[in-house]
Amino acid sequence: MKIQIDPDVLGETKWYEYAVRFLFGGLITAAAGIIAKKFGPEIGGLFLAFPAIFPASATLIEKHEKQEKERLGLNGTKRAVQAASVDAAGAAIGTIGLAGFALVVWKVILNHTAWLVLSAASLLWMGLSFLLWQVRKRFALYRRRDRRAHATSKRATAPPRQIAS
Repeated sequence: MKIQIDPDVLGETKWYEYAVRFLFGGLITAAAGIIAKKFGPEIGGLFLAFPAIFPASATLIEKHEKQEKERLGLNGTKRAVQAASVDAAGAAIGTIGLAGFALVVWKVILNHTAWLVLSAASLLWMGLSFLLWQVRKRFALYRRRDRRAHATSKRATAPPRQIAS
């Protein structure tokens, strides 16, 4: 599966899908605010690192991929799950990058200029996210090659099948 940006997809998205994303984002942000009020900003801030629209976007991505394959007369379940899992991996990696951003801001903001700290933390977020995505991509390629090699060696060493008469 190749990851790419396709601006034409924005026109294909229905208004209610944007509303669902907005609703999920608002609910998760409100929950983080309630947690912050009850347990303090340090704990509440951890929950703000959760990608707020992820639950809605994952289900919508899966639905769109499945519909697209079914339109072509194919069963799109596997492709839909793969697309949602790539979105989940991206959300997890982005969240790790955001945690790095938060750590830098938390530890450095009081001793340095705010714009400089926020700029450096943003660069760290982007760099860390990009690096982790590349690691994930390389690991996925390695696993795919390993799986193919394992399947090939299994077929080569399997005893011939007996044909029942």
